[in-house]
Amino acid sequence: MIVRMKKVCLVAQEKSKNEALKKLRDVGVLHIEKSDTPIDNNSAAVKNKVKVDNAIGLISEYKQPKQKKSSKITTEKDDDSDLERRHKTAGLHRGRRAEDVFGTEDEEPFSLNAVRADVRPYLPDLIVGFGEERKELNEQDVTLSREISRIEGWGNFDPSILEEINDYGVPVYLYEISLDAFSRLDENIKYIKLKGEKSIVRLLVFDEKIPGINPFTLPEKSLGEYIDEWEKVKIALTNIDDKIKGFSNRKPSLDKEIEKIEQDLEFEIAHSSLKKVDGIPEELALCWLTGYIPIDDLDKVEKAALENGWAMTSYDPSPDDAPPTKLAGNPVSRLLHPLLYLLGTIPGYKEFDISPSYLFFFSIFFAMILGDAGYGVLIFTLALAIGVTGKIKTGIFPDISKLLIILTSCTIIWGAINGSWFAIPHEHLPAALKMLIIPQFNGGDAVVAFPSFLQGIFKTPEVIADKTQWNIQFLCFFLAVVQLVYARGKRIISEIKSLTAVAQFGMLIMMLGLYFLVLNMLLGMELPFFAVILILGGLGLNLLFAEQKGGNFFANIGKGLGNSFQLFLKAVSCFADIISYIRLFAVGLAGAIIAQIVNDMAVGGGLGSIGVMFFVNLLIAVLIIVIGHALNLVLTALSVIVHGVRLNLLEYAGNHLEMDWSGYLYKPFALRKKKE
Repeated sequence: MIVRMKKVCLVAQEKSKNEALKKLRDVGVLHIEKSDTPIDNNSAAVKNKVKVDNAIGLISEYKQPKQKKSSKITTEKDDDSDLERRHKTAGLHRGRRAEDVFGTEDEEPFSLNAVRADVRPYLPDLIVGFGEERKELNEQDVTLSREISRIEGWGNFDPSILEEINDYGVPVYLYEISLDAFSRLDENIKYIKLKGEKSIVRLLVFDEKIPGINPFTLPEKSLGEYIDEWEKVKIALTNIDDKIKGFSNRKPSLDKEIEKIEQDLEFEIAHSSLKKVDGIPEELALCWLTGYIPIDDLDKVEKAALENGWAMTSYDPSPDDAPPTKLAGNPVSRLLHPLLYLLGTIPGYKEFDISPSYLFFFSIFFAMILGDAGYGVLIFTLALAIGVTGKIKTGIFPDISKLLIILTSCTIIWGAINGSWFAIPHEHLPAALKMLIIPQFNGGDAVVAFPSFLQGIFKTPEVIADKTQWNIQFLCFFLAVVQLVYARGKRIISEIKSLTAVAQFGMLIMMLGLYFLVLNMLLGMELPFFAVILILGGLGLNLLFAEQKGGNFFANIGKGLGNSFQLFLKAVSCFADIISYIRLFAVGLAGAIIAQIVNDMAVGGGLGSIGVMFFVNLLIAVLIIVIGHALNLVLTALSVIVHGVRLNLLEYAGNHLEMDWSGYLYKPFALRKKKE
């Protein structure tokens, strides 16, 4: 469920606003309504965040060592002078050794927060400094590489010699021209042809330039000098990379610093959200801010306001307000919240929290798309192992493991009842697994058996090509009508105080009529006489009541009639939404066929008689099975995300609960607990 919020306005003295914000942060329950005033990009917090982010980015290029290593900055004597210079730059020349700041391998990791303010920036400053040096060296590397490539065809000559010849009054020009241009040279041009390439001719031209062609630009140094300089840059780059890599074990310290800086930024944002009360003398100046508080936490802010002398008022958010969303629920439905956050699908404050129903239907969709009980057992085992390991290390069983255990349990059940175990033909399965199969879902000769009171409504066709596929497709459409009718039922309840609830009821019965129409068109079932009545009746109720949101009843009917074409499109969309659930069958079938092809490739031709080739064929078969099923599992898992999530977010929540996911998360202004 979505936690109910109260909007709060707090007023405090301008002169004590910083202290008031700190105390409000200690309470830690107010989601501050941010102002449009941007924070100063030149603030210390912003600059420090950029600096530390850059430092983390530099050391993140390297794998962190598994064990603590010596934290000395360098062991090369040649770098002592550079290190001393940097020490002085950072203020460490004040009688503090590097070990005092960074710690030794036997001590706790360096904590930036524990160092004095004048020393704290040292670590990111040093890393970023090395990064800037590396950037300069990379630029030199590229420049030298280009220049070497440009002049290497001329060999290792000293350009100053040509300049001396020019000084003696004998102009000499270098040219690189094409064979075609060389063939068209004027006979009066004096030149010496040098060794060139297939498509390029190199010339030394005396006295006059070749008309219409620019001469080759002389380098500043010889090729040998450039190569020597390039090699030195390469060595310097290797050294600077080693220096940056040496800080890779300092990432946890920088992560802690980022956490602190982000809290400083949050404080600055809160500070910029304070508004000054106009028309009050400066010595009595007041400031105020607004925010949202979960109704159960309101007393905490009331108590703080009373203790600190703040003026406070609270009230229910108005229709124009946009409160944040805080999702609450039982431990099972909360497992789905991380998935919603990851997808960025946060329901608006006035929308539905569909976590329980989402998890219920998503578990079924997951099982039908993944489809194979063998795959389910593999993922179940992996999830359980991760969960137990997390429980041992942290004392907490990870939510992701709990979610996967629920999803794969459903997969194992579904795979068991249709006899799907790594696409092995069900006749080759052990007797214990065969007993779990429901014949209607694996090669049985019967379709779904309907209760006697429903047999007059669901009239199956006399001829069905594949009864197993027919049964699964019927199940897909049954899930569609259950989920979408449930969605319309929630809409009816949410609008029960308005006549628009009647229009929602019209949509519900229209969905039922369209469901029977889908069964008729895709599964060949006889269309009941009442299906058309349900469809037309639902359309009629929508025309009459969809716009009954207040005002003149008959005028609103006119508005509804004016939306007839949009209503027709909505009916077509509802029809398509029901059909869309066939993807559960189609994608599941595709995965099963791929798995069967993998098995046929592996052992379809047999392994032969016992001998060398038998073991070679066996090895190849094992590799095909392992790699093929692994790829199929990955592809099927992606299909679950694409299709399973889509049915919940688009068809169910978007089209029929009419949610637009306009919400944003409740993030109270509070001190964050530092990660150990």
